[in-house]
Amino acid sequence: MKKWFRLRLRSILLLTNLVILALPLGGIIWLRLYESALIRQTESELIAQAAFVAASYRATAERLTAPDSGDPIAANRALEDYGYVLVAAPKGRDPNEHWRPRAPVLDLAEDRVLPTAPPPEPGADNADPLAWRIGQELNPILQQAQRTTLAGIAVVDYRGVVVASTRDRDEDDLGLSLTNHEEVRRALGGEAVSSLRARRNDQPAPPLDSISRGARLRVYVAEPILREGRVLGAVLLVRTPANLRQAIEGKRQPLILAGLALLGLVLALTLFSALTISRPVRQLVEQAHRAARGETGAVTPLAHPGTQEIAELSETVAAMARTLEQRAQYIRDFAAHVSHEFKTPLTAIQGSVELLREHGADMSAAERTRFLDILNQDAQRLENLVRKLLELARADVMRVGDESCELAAVLAGVAQRQQALGLRVQPPAREDSVTVAMAAETLDSILGNLLDNARHHGGAGVSARLDWAVDGGAAPCAVITVADDGQGISAANAERIFEPFFTTRRQSGNTGLGLAIIRSLLTAHGGGIELAPAERGACFRVRVPLKG
Repeated sequence: MKKWFRLRLRSILLLTNLVILALPLGGIIWLRLYESALIRQTESELIAQAAFVAASYRATAERLTAPDSGDPIAANRALEDYGYVLVAAPKGRDPNEHWRPRAPVLDLAEDRVLPTAPPPEPGADNADPLAWRIGQELNPILQQAQRTTLAGIAVVDYRGVVVASTRDRDEDDLGLSLTNHEEVRRALGGEAVSSLRARRNDQPAPPLDSISRGARLRVYVAEPILREGRVLGAVLLVRTPANLRQAIEGKRQPLILAGLALLGLVLALTLFSALTISRPVRQLVEQAHRAARGETGAVTPLAHPGTQEIAELSETVAAMARTLEQRAQYIRDFAAHVSHEFKTPLTAIQGSVELLREHGADMSAAERTRFLDILNQDAQRLENLVRKLLELARADVMRVGDESCELAAVLAGVAQRQQALGLRVQPPAREDSVTVAMAAETLDSILGNLLDNARHHGGAGVSARLDWAVDGGAAPCAVITVADDGQGISAANAERIFEPFFTTRRQSGNTGLGLAIIRSLLTAHGGGIELAPAERGACFRVRVPLKG
């Protein structure tokens, strides 16, 4: 997986949590939306039935009031003066328009659920004779239709008296008033009304009542009966919407498929998390166990880290493991070198002491002096070795401060001191200077050691040269050249000169730690040193960072 396609760990966790959160919330929202859909479906059916009943009422009224109807009660009644005058057209429903569609508007999340509807009560007036005659014709039709629609229907005249109803004979409400119903009062004012009311408490609770709020509700739809700007009456329809159990049973197969799809989604998310998080972490743990058992090279960057954070962690741990392995190898090699370097003078000292102890009385003064000189030389060699080891240790753990110095002043001082010691030194030809990020005494020690090597190992008549330039790359630094025209360094030895304890002048007391100390000091300051090719003698390039 390419680096720029790796998701971050927080992105994966956020995605997983959002999906897990969305599953139950989505289910709750879906159920609530589906309940509202069931309620609106019921409302839409009741609206259609109300429109048909209102149209039937008007048609029956027009037929009965016709002069040739033969009805002695209703004939010759003038519908133009019948009912109440509609003062203002309801909002959005102009009765003069040819098309007056009515859309369902109930919403379970927004509409308030009204209390249980009150029972009909005796009215102040009796039913209008014409309305009563129309109700006699509509009543059997409504009762027959209820067997299919399951809706309760009541038709009232313009005074709110029930003239037709689908209620049983034991609960007959004909002749009673429904003006105590808000829906009926508003419908008699010319307004189409839809509302939600609670079921009566004496009715049994519907199934799934803990889930379906709609099963404890009833949908009420009231429609005014309008003719030529007058209200002839109103129609009230009531029905309980379908509950969720009925809806779920009807959608059993899609719901099962949706459940399986959700289960598959959870399994896919689990597998995705395992591939991107769990498996790379397990691989890192296994590498750590192998490294703890002492296996070399066990910790490497993961080939498929999965996420950006785990990729960075794997690369960092691998780099740390390499550093620790290199440090451990360095310590082992260093310990072996130290043991070897100490063993030779200690062996000589031990042998000289044993000879002086056993044969010191029989030795001449010259012989005793020779053995004492050997002891003194080896002791000085050990002292020099210990001093260099301490310098190397300090250089390896050195913490760089905010020191700086002027390069030209340090070069001039080093050249002057070496000339006093007998080494011919050609100082830099340029007169300008730069400020480097290193203390003057540290830089003086580094350059002085390099010139000491030229003076001690370059041979008779050796001379040296100092020069510098600025490298303005990504990390600007001063490049100091220290060259001599002495015997130079062989190709075989050139690859090892910076190794601790490597020297070709051990007999003269050289410890082989000088160049190692120089490299450690420069590394601690962010610089470096290298042996550059030269036609004659040795040439070193020292890189020292510039002061920012």
